[in-house]
Amino acid sequence: MPARTRERILDSALAAFGLRGYDSTSLDDLASDLGITKQAILYHFSSKEHLLTSTIELAVHELGLALSGAANPQAVGFQRIEDLVRATFSLAARRPEVLGLVRVVSRQGGDASGELASAMSVMLSEAVRFVETEMVAGRFRRHEPRMLLLAVYSAVVGVATEPEVMRALGLEPDLRSLVRARRETIEFLRAALIAD
Repeated sequence: MPARTRERILDSALAAFGLRGYDSTSLDDLASDLGITKQAILYHFSSKEHLLTSTIELAVHELGLALSGAANPQAVGFQRIEDLVRATFSLAARRPEVLGLVRVVSRQGGDASGELASAMSVMLSEAVRFVETEMVAGRFRRHEPRMLLLAVYSAVVGVATEPEVMRALGLEPDLRSLVRARRETIEFLRAALIAD
């Protein structure tokens, strides 16, 4: 039972931190949502910061599974990018809190942001190598690879996780709009990356 309680706490914290924000979520709120005491949370996680660290690990793990499941190692050029964008949007539709947490933590800075960067470093290093290889092969336009990946990340995560911006633009953030946004993002990236 304690392992199941720990998982429930992690899932609830991931949803709360990813959708409402870390600062907007108290341990009392989480305890109330779960129907347990705050002390039960602190039994499994020594502090709110420890809980955040654990949710970062969970989010990066889920993101890594989604991307590695979509990444065909034989795919070259834009096909691999398209597969990864599709997987990211699919994850955003299924578990918006995962990308939401990545977005929230990367924006807030501090220790948690460093933990996120550290947890994602292997994925990002592999992405840089892939982009460099594609540029050398002439399949992608030449850009500074890290800045290119930052732009791709910003485009994909921003479009997939900003429902209020979508509303401000007159788009209802529903599945239909998410599919349309995914299609438009893929076409935008294709135009930016594919070498003439």
